[in-house]
Amino acid sequence: MNFNPVKHFLHTALQGLFGLLPILVTAIILFWLYAKIDQLTGWMFKMVGFTPENHQFLWFLLALFLFTFMLYLMGHLMQTRLIGFFESLLKKIPGYQTIKEIINIFNSSKEGENRVLVVAIRGFGVEGYNIGLMYSQKESIIKDHYTVTLSMSPIPNGGFMFEVHQNNIYVIDRATFDDNLQYLLSMGVKSFADILKTEAKTLDELVPLSNWLEVHKNNQVKNVL
Repeated sequence: MNFNPVKHFLHTALQGLFGLLPILVTAIILFWLYAKIDQLTGWMFKMVGFTPENHQFLWFLLALFLFTFMLYLMGHLMQTRLIGFFESLLKKIPGYQTIKEIINIFNSSKEGENRVLVVAIRGFGVEGYNIGLMYSQKESIIKDHYTVTLSMSPIPNGGFMFEVHQNNIYVIDRATFDDNLQYLLSMGVKSFADILKTEAKTLDELVPLSNWLEVHKNNQVKNVL
């Protein structure tokens, strides 16, 4: 195959774009929040007769402290039942639940029923397997079937959903949503073994979904007890 420098440059630039997007989005949100806290700090200064323009460094330190404290407070609230009360109010806003669920997709550290699993499913050709994602481990409308999504490569903004029997689904242990994203962006140049920094596994070494669900169910019972 002939090397095309233009295609190589565009492909590499596209990978760089999607690699930077999560960082840029996070930075934009943080800067926006900080700007709001900064405005609040200036208003507080003026309320007590303090001129922010004459104390820029003190103003910056106070704004930074309030911003960090706000993040800590929100993180703490996320671990309590109080957040459930506020969320019940927000759910009444049209579109809030949909936006929340879309954002939660990118949280690859979720646990329980909402955890994103990277799975291998029996391929749609004569033989072989496909790598996909399970955004939920809830049973489908078809008994013993579960929803698996297969994203497109290299731009994973589309794909297909399939209802697959649990006997044809294998969980790739330690793999995350981010690992799957790297795999898609590389167009298969990097194998999942490369991404996970592990040796290739036989099918018997992967965890069948039925076994994973049983272990998860037992862990839930132990946590309740």
